[in-house]
Amino acid sequence: MSSQYAWRVVRKVLLWLVIALIAVIIGAMIGYGIGGGDPVKVFLPSTWGHIADFLK
Repeated sequence: MSSQYAWRVVRKVLLWLVIALIAVIIGAMIGYGIGGGDPVKVFLPSTWGHIADFLK
């Protein structure tokens, strides 16, 4: 396997990981907004603490 091929594969994997991360962030904002909250508040630690408490 050449290093050029390995770099292309790594670059594609990283690109897909970034796309997936962006999709998760946008999805969380949309879901929180549909639920009646401020979409920006999805990034607050207190929001995630409340979600974790709810799931227990």
